[in-house]
Amino acid sequence: MNKVLGAAAVAALGIALPVAGHADGAALFEQNCTACHAAGGVGTPGLAPPLVSHNFWAKLGDKAPQYISGVIAAGLTGKINAGGMDYIGLAMPAQEQLSDAEAAEVATYVLQSFGQVQQSVTEEQVKTARATPPAHADLRKMRKGE
Repeated sequence: MNKVLGAAAVAALGIALPVAGHADGAALFEQNCTACHAAGGVGTPGLAPPLVSHNFWAKLGDKAPQYISGVIAAGLTGKINAGGMDYIGLAMPAQEQLSDAEAAEVATYVLQSFGQVQQSVTEEQVKTARATPPAHADLRKMRKGE
């Protein structure tokens, strides 16, 4: 199949592909995040919330990069509601195995591919979040729009 025809077929079917330049983000997501958040970021009921949610990421607006950088830097515990489901006793660890550049790449992949928002996360944003990790309560408040 030629590339133009293949791309048109993918677009017609509404299949989300990684944003150009984010192939590494897709691979990093697969290696580091799918065990809990599942392939395609659809989440695992009772364990890890879905990351596929344009409404959630759009609601965060310009704070989306800060939020996802904070979660990668500090992890997230406690109770949240996502997609109408409560996640109680949530225990996502900080993603210390990722370099700042890798964390920025996977975060950008999540925002653009799963959130369908045109925001990026920079290495500097990840460094800042890691230097002063946000409190989990503050991250949960951001989720609620507080």
